[in-house]
This record gives sequence, structure tokens and C-alpha cells, in this order.
Amino acid sequence: GADMQYVECILQSGQTVFCEAGAMMYMEEGVQMSTKMGDGSEKHSGFFGTMMGLGKRYISGEGFFFAFYTNNHHNPKSVAFAGNYPGKINAVNLNDTGSIYLQRGSFLCGQKGVAIEMGFSRKIGFGMFGGEGFIMQKLSGEGIAFIHACGAIEERVLEAGESLYIDTGSLVGFQANMDYDIQMVKGLKNMLFGGEELFLTTVTGPGRVWIQSLPYYRLSGLFVQDTLRVLAANKG
Repeated sequence: GADMQYVECILQSGQTVFCEAGAMMYMEEGVQMSTKMGDGSEKHSGFFGTMMGLGKRYISGEGFFFAFYTNNHHNPKSVAFAGNYPGKINAVNLNDTGSIYLQRGSFLCGQKGVAIEMGFSRKIGFGMFGGEGFIMQKLSGEGIAFIHACGAIEERVLEAGESLYIDTGSLVGFQANMDYDIQMVKGLKNMLFGGEELFLTTVTGPGRVWIQSLPYYRLSGLFVQDTLRVLAANKG
């Protein structure tokens, strides 16, 4: 797709991909769906470990259940996934990037072997003013994960010591080894009349960072404004 993308995964015989419940768009005959609690990474941690892992994922913005799709046919078969808002999708190979932090709700689907955990912000300022709070999603493990961003998505590669200042709502994610912090916008006029948030997120390399062009608060703000206009017009 162009502006409202989806992911089509071509599964070889025996291959499995999983997604958050409700993200499946279509699947071909021969693909078997099974719904399970968790992403499968808790299977060796016992009952209490499993429940703790599920609770952490729920806090990080994911549900208790994931849908797994396995190709049980001898020929390649396709299954497709789509997000619940307009935007772009990026494929991230965790074998290359290592663990990454994401804002809540950015994970769309991934290969079996990708683990979704709760990531706790190390910075107090980031948790209070960073737009996403103290709780983030942390993707680890092996394989390819697909992340969904609102609007267009930009992937930037920062060199060692190179910093990027990002609108707090525009930050989608970054590699877990990167340094990040929060800074107040400089200048009183900029703070009062600049039309931006009071705080910017600073991400410092080396590593990759993903940015979205349409933060959720802007999109939801448009809906709220339009709704209020309609209500006011009907009342008038």
C-alpha cells in the first residue's frame, strides 16, 4: 500500500508469524490460526512467570492474547496484517538491531521468536514529560518485527555522539543501547507561541531511531475539533 499500508507475509511450510489479536487482514487456505496467551516466550518460565510476563505486556499497551498463524501446507501461503490507524509500516530485524524500545501500540506483527516485554524508562524526566510515560514496549529475541507508525515513518541512523531532537509524540522507537533524555524547549516565545510541545526528546547515537510524521495527539485533536464544530453547528 501507499498511505495506509499492510504487511503480507509469505510463509514457507511450517513457518509461523504472530500478531496482536485483531490485526489479521486475510489468510490463504492452508494457514492455521491459533490464539494463545502471550507471545510464546514465557513457556519455560512457569505459571507465575507467565502471568507476570502477561501483566507487564498489558501495562505496556499489549493485550493478553496473540494470534499465531502457521502454514500447514507444503506450498508457500500468505497471511496479511493491518493496523487500526492510517500510517506506514517498517520491518526491523532484531538480529541486526538488538533490542528496541517502542511507544505503546507500535508493534504490529512478527516472526515467532520475537519477544514483547515491558520496557521501563530509565529517565525520570522522560517518564514525566516524554509523551509516552514511564512504560514503553521492548522488543527482543530473534527475527523480524513489523512496527506501525501514524503517518509517514522516518528511520534515522545516528553516529556515536550525534543527537537528534524529536517532538515527544513523533518518537516511535529507538535501539535499546542508545541514550535518551528530555529537554525543555528553549526561549519563552518559543514555549508560548511556537505551537509545539514544551519538551523535546533527545536521542543520542550510535543507533537507529524511528520517527512518525503524524503524532496521535495531533490526529485525535483534529477529530475532537471537528466533533465540537459539528455539535456547535447542530446546537445553533
